[in-house]
Amino acid sequence: MTEPVRFVVDGEEFDVVRDDNSIHHTWVSGPNASYGFSIGGSSATAFTDEQIRSEIRAFLSEIDPRTGYLAE
Repeated sequence: MTEPVRFVVDGEEFDVVRDDNSIHHTWVSGPNASYGFSIGGSSATAFTDEQIRSEIRAFLSEIDPRTGYLAE
């Protein structure tokens, strides 16, 4: 497991950790403690910083602003 790397995307802060075949994204500035998402698979660990930012943007676009969680 790597040490967390802080990414700021569209004003939101995420700590990103690479762990074997996964990348874990924790939404540090979000309204819900420890909320985030993970991407798994052998190709995930080769993601560039720009690919990680793109995945974070996609995640944020699905968030319900009333709840701070993924929209249903």
